[in-house]
Amino acid sequence: MALSGVEIFKHLPKTNCKKCGFPTCLAFAMKLAAKQASLDSCPDASEEAKSFLGAASEPPVRAITIGAGAGAVKVGEETVLFRHEKKFVNPCGMALQVMDTDSDADIDAKASAVATSEIDRVGQRLRIELVSVKDASGDPARFAAAVKRVTEKAPDAGLILDTRNTAAVEAALAHLAGKKPLIYGATADNADAMVGIAKAAGASLGVIADGLDALTALTEKITAGGFKDLVLDPGARKAKDMVEQYTMIRRSATKKSFKPLGFPVISFAVNADPYMEQALASIGIAKYASIIVLSDIAKWKSLALIALRQNIYTDPQVPMQVKQDLYKVGDVKAESPLMITTNFSLTYFIVLGEVENSKVPSWLAVMDVEGLSVLTAWAAGKFTAAKIAQFITESGIDQSVSHKELIIPGYVAILSGALEEKLPGWKITVGPREANALPAFLKNKAAAA
Repeated sequence: MALSGVEIFKHLPKTNCKKCGFPTCLAFAMKLAAKQASLDSCPDASEEAKSFLGAASEPPVRAITIGAGAGAVKVGEETVLFRHEKKFVNPCGMALQVMDTDSDADIDAKASAVATSEIDRVGQRLRIELVSVKDASGDPARFAAAVKRVTEKAPDAGLILDTRNTAAVEAALAHLAGKKPLIYGATADNADAMVGIAKAAGASLGVIADGLDALTALTEKITAGGFKDLVLDPGARKAKDMVEQYTMIRRSATKKSFKPLGFPVISFAVNADPYMEQALASIGIAKYASIIVLSDIAKWKSLALIALRQNIYTDPQVPMQVKQDLYKVGDVKAESPLMITTNFSLTYFIVLGEVENSKVPSWLAVMDVEGLSVLTAWAAGKFTAAKIAQFITESGIDQSVSHKELIIPGYVAILSGALEEKLPGWKITVGPREANALPAFLKNKAAAA
């Protein structure tokens, strides 16, 4: 059973030193009991306390790492059912499925697509991280050859070995020294052999069963032998079953501290209908799957899924923001237009993209409003005429431009009069309400100059 906060408190130093980041040892104990803190945060905890409280401080969903080095993917380690309680920790890994029956050219193309899948979205570099090689041939040699080709074309990608055949796993592992793949293939029939192989290879193990009762029985059997680096597959392939079973697994782990289901979940969204596959993958991302397997990563699909994943795994209590500064877009000159916006990352990168599309070199003043959008910051009293005037004055931009014209977002046109009073000698121009109108606005302004 999980320890209560008071029981945990009895084993802490009780010095209220605040080194853990909490005001008192009792507050820290309560966070430990809620699985929202780690015992490692207490530098003064005794070895006896660490030993006794180790289980209490472990996250309810075990952390699993697939791959090694820069391409390693860490999943699990989650502590909550709902992201508003505390942000989700490790974004789910996405994998492209490769069949060992595919031609060499197709295998090379798919692996290369994963290797070059990285995109830049609101300042973060995001990618498809994994390749799942499926044993469709039943031939260990062919399976191993496919795995080898994938590692050559996508050396940084994490590997999932999708086979129930122990001979195929062993053949593939011969090409994966130090790679730490996920061996997806432990069933009630082959669990003992698969556990032995995973232990020897330092790999994690995918556990497969039909339904939660069978899955629980299998994980209890495996963990009783001391092996705990598991990933779960309850067999859900339909949307209804995925939502139901993944939610029950997460709830059992985080709310009931039910150890047999306290592991990451792998979800196979693979479907002949690309739109259904997209929908199933979206469900997996939103409803607790830690690994999503896809049959293809066409740009329209992967971009939408990566954006969804980024949004789900962003801390809802901490807005994404960029540094307050004067940014140069293009080869700016003294006569280049000057615009202002807020430092909410999404706002900044959308505006930046549209200004770049205009091909009109421009100055972009980005004001710190604690990561809020333009309208939200204005409504919160953080994007006001007085504060904008102070920022512009202190920025020294008047030393870099030959004009005194400031373009403000159309949504806060109401600020134009007050800004002209706060910035004597400046002309305040109201720009478009929507960022996608900026290219035409800037081109017309450049043509009229």
